[in-house]
Amino acid sequence: MRRDAFLQALVWGGGATAISSAQQQKKTPVEQPEPVSDVIRIDVDLVNVLFSVRDKRGGLIADLSKDDVQVFEDGKDQKVLQFTRETNLPLTIGLLIDISGSQQNLIETERRGALQFFRQVLKQKDMAFLISFGPEAELLQDYTNSINLLSEGLRNLRVKSGVGGLHPGPVPTAGQPRGTILYDAVYLAANEKLKGEVGRKAVVILTDGVDTGSRISRQEAIDAAHRADTIIYSVHYFDPGAYGYRYMPSDGDLRRMSEDTGGRLYRVDRKNTLDMIFDELQRELRSQYSLAYSPSNPNKDGGFRKLEIKPRNKDLRVQARKGYFATKS
Repeated sequence: MRRDAFLQALVWGGGATAISSAQQQKKTPVEQPEPVSDVIRIDVDLVNVLFSVRDKRGGLIADLSKDDVQVFEDGKDQKVLQFTRETNLPLTIGLLIDISGSQQNLIETERRGALQFFRQVLKQKDMAFLISFGPEAELLQDYTNSINLLSEGLRNLRVKSGVGGLHPGPVPTAGQPRGTILYDAVYLAANEKLKGEVGRKAVVILTDGVDTGSRISRQEAIDAAHRADTIIYSVHYFDPGAYGYRYMPSDGDLRRMSEDTGGRLYRVDRKNTLDMIFDELQRELRSQYSLAYSPSNPNKDGGFRKLEIKPRNKDLRVQARKGYFATKS
């Protein structure tokens, strides 16, 4: 069995009936986004890149021009041919919410914050979908522009602990109960939902950052996001009481997935509430730049090309993906 097919059976399997039902019952005809260039893709001989720029204090910079940045591919300087600020380019966004047992006391806050986020970020031609993940991944709402349908999907969020006992799930797990399939959920969102879409694409993960059951590695999840031209934004949110107030889940894996794909890691704490973070995130999604260049290496051999965008002003910091796979269109 092919790896992708196996993963679909393994991870989506537990929610296959629910997913099919969600797609049949909740998916309604909507106006599709107009075709636009992908975030990063080889199209004829151009590479297109979306990125954000911040100052020393973390504020978004919105007044740069083509001459303010340099682009390097595998260390070689590239000539920028196109440069624009993208504020209204259609957006496809997938929200992935952790429903493992450790998140039980946070679900209601997550539900309210996510709904407000959708209300703020979704414009007329944007689309969103909603996935919950714990011991398995479940599509709670397929592509839609409807706040009502997304609200209904959020109401269906339910905490699920690791699989075990008499009903271990649809696929054998070699005697090991599954915990939280964070990487599997990211892989499936990128590979199964976003890879075939066009325009700006983003995955937002709301989780404590703990993965205890994925069959996919962190790097495979990152590679899937690269191949789908998808940016990952992570929101590190956890309940100290769930860990006995003596342990803080690491956000290192979330940071790596976000930074490698051009996204950012956010942390919910006393100074930054979930609502504040979602508000900042929606502003960033509307304050991005887009540039295009013709790569000096024209070979479309499937290899990974390292990208770096450098601002000429050393006080600024560029937030962009670390590279792309040079595959044939």
